[in-house]
Amino acid sequence: MFRSVINKSRHICADSLVFSRINRFSSKSSQLNINQPLKLTKAMDKSNFLLPNNQRFVELDSSQAFENLTKQEKLYAHYLSQAAWNGGLIVLMQTSPESPKIFSLLHRIFLEEPIEDLKKSCIEAKVSEDDFQAFLVYAGGVFANSGNYKGFGDTKFIPNLPQSAFELIVKSSKAYENDNTHITKLWQNTYNAIYSIAPRLTSLGLADKGITTYFSSNCTEEDSNLVNDWMKTKRIEAYICRTFKTTADDGLPLYTIHLASVEKSSKAPLTMDKEKYKGAYFQVTRGDYSPLLKLVSDNLTKAIEYAANDNEKNMLKHYVNSFNEGDLNEHKEGSRYWIKDKGPIIETYQGFIETYRDPSGQRGEFEGFVAMVNKEMSKKFGTLVDGAERFIKLLPWGEDLEKDTFLKPDFTSLDVLTFSGSGIPAGINIPNYDEIRQNEGFKNVSLGNVIPAAYKESVIPFLSDSDKQLLEKYRVAAFEVQVGLHELLGHGSGKLLRQNADGSFNFDKEKVKNPLTGKPIESWYTEGETYDSKFTTLGSAFEECRAEAVGLYLSLDPEILKIFGYEGQEAEDVMYVNWLSLLWNGAAKATEMYQPSTSTWLQAHARARFVLMRLLETEGDGMLTITETEPGKNLLLTLDRTRIPTDGKRIIGDFLVQLQTIKATGDAAAGERLFGAHSRLAGRWAAWRDIVLLHKQPRNIFVQPNTRVKGDEVELKRYPATGEGMIASWVQRFPDTKPDDILEKLAEDDSKYFAELEKLAA
Repeated sequence: MFRSVINKSRHICADSLVFSRINRFSSKSSQLNINQPLKLTKAMDKSNFLLPNNQRFVELDSSQAFENLTKQEKLYAHYLSQAAWNGGLIVLMQTSPESPKIFSLLHRIFLEEPIEDLKKSCIEAKVSEDDFQAFLVYAGGVFANSGNYKGFGDTKFIPNLPQSAFELIVKSSKAYENDNTHITKLWQNTYNAIYSIAPRLTSLGLADKGITTYFSSNCTEEDSNLVNDWMKTKRIEAYICRTFKTTADDGLPLYTIHLASVEKSSKAPLTMDKEKYKGAYFQVTRGDYSPLLKLVSDNLTKAIEYAANDNEKNMLKHYVNSFNEGDLNEHKEGSRYWIKDKGPIIETYQGFIETYRDPSGQRGEFEGFVAMVNKEMSKKFGTLVDGAERFIKLLPWGEDLEKDTFLKPDFTSLDVLTFSGSGIPAGINIPNYDEIRQNEGFKNVSLGNVIPAAYKESVIPFLSDSDKQLLEKYRVAAFEVQVGLHELLGHGSGKLLRQNADGSFNFDKEKVKNPLTGKPIESWYTEGETYDSKFTTLGSAFEECRAEAVGLYLSLDPEILKIFGYEGQEAEDVMYVNWLSLLWNGAAKATEMYQPSTSTWLQAHARARFVLMRLLETEGDGMLTITETEPGKNLLLTLDRTRIPTDGKRIIGDFLVQLQTIKATGDAAAGERLFGAHSRLAGRWAAWRDIVLLHKQPRNIFVQPNTRVKGDEVELKRYPATGEGMIASWVQRFPDTKPDDILEKLAEDDSKYFAELEKLAA
């Protein structure tokens, strides 16, 4: 998160936000050893998978911006939020086979009685105060992450109380008393999956690297590659689909590409009958998540009545058509109207957007946000946009690898009212569709009320006292600068060299040279190829690294810092803190997201920041140093600020030329070699990861408000920044069991595709 992902939505994550989605810690830290690294070859240390009893909950406050809206705007925001929240339930289906049933179990328990009544019954049944608190924290984690895997880092979390205590809470509840049969069945169908930390079940991934619901559990990387090949031949992009592998009557594999839509019937050309390709069968069906998307479409249709202009109305109509029909082109058309809707009071974007959690990096997780414009900060971003064409010329790769025309985007700072999905980013650059971004435009948004909330009460290890003080003073200011540069001039820059359908090229093939070799361009994108389909699993981390590096490089420019209100010594400090913060994050946080047993990075931004940190550590000749100050216990990172404008700029500039050249030419193999060299965890960094884990901090969980229509007014309901407040917000967000019934039915229908995972959990 910068949940800015790549030349796609590319989200930007704040350190704190990253922490918000990252730092996983155990509860009862005084009693539990939370400091052991993940070891898949020995008995699992459960403390690595626990959320702490002192888990921090923070309020995402948008009340002032909401109260400034007109009645029509509030109604528009309300129905958009209803659509986003209902769509967000899809993420439970996209996270793990058990997540929908866990959600239903918890939601039914809390729906039936106030938390204080449940607690009283549990205490009478000899449940300890600590165990009840751990139950609340676990529930808050499931609601916040839309499942039982962390939205940032994709590792599993389990309850910090014994299974027997969890069961006692379930059986002490009013929900159990009122519907013993149903609640018992839910508990029996989930308790193994809730608690199991069998090696494959500890993180998201494909085949032996983890679990995923984007593919049936019998799919391997070879299956994924074959599916990708077939989809390329049909020019099908994977954003809105999942893939299930079964066996045809003649014994050959049958891959079903299942599209997300309300409608379930066959409809060419969206659906396709079975056909043979490379020794297997393929077919395209639709109707995935149907009842949930129906709720999304219904609420977006209501929102159309209160839209401010035709662009907003057309945008929503096309989104509704896309969700109803399973037609990605309709969502693209809606996105075109979205980028035309400049400077709206209410901003929203909903759909299958980010591809971070798909093991092949192509299938989108549902997310929806609704936010109000912060005019003061938006004015600064607007000034940055006005100077963007001038600033882009400062980038080191030259005009041949830059877009022919910079399409000035809308860039606003927003106060988030609603953000559904597996986590909340600090900034977004969307849409992700290459042909729209390259040729028509995009939007940047900075989620202004997320950044300060994300940094609340965070701890900063591995720095000197003076650096720590500077970071505490300027980290929010520096991050706002980085968000602007990362989103606008990072994700918004750079050309993809392409051969068109008619055989022509979008660059002068005779004149343009590869900056790395000095030779003519030898590779490019062909018709039907996208950045995601070329770079697959590397794509997000590679693009995030490019955007982060652009932010570092351009934050050295005094004119840019002046736009944000910083001059003189303060500008120097903000620039330094920007570099320090990102490199510190690469050293002090990123390796939490690395899985040693599979040599896999679990999060794109973490890998990107580690790469930049290692680049400067290895090539900076002492400019950036990390030393082990206490053997096995502590590290110290130091950055020579006097060398940033010279050596730092040169090293990052040279690296940017490599990154952009590789991206522009679609040379994924070169990208793998480059990233592999800098993101390998070996030697002292393999050992230092253990030290990093010693200093992990609990991630913040955001408590979001609800809106409700009362008479002809819309009210905003806020909640305390506690576990109880988090749970109350979800109970009032979904005040009946309708979503539970839907989720249970969908999970049951899908269960045949994930049977082997159920056996692993047993």
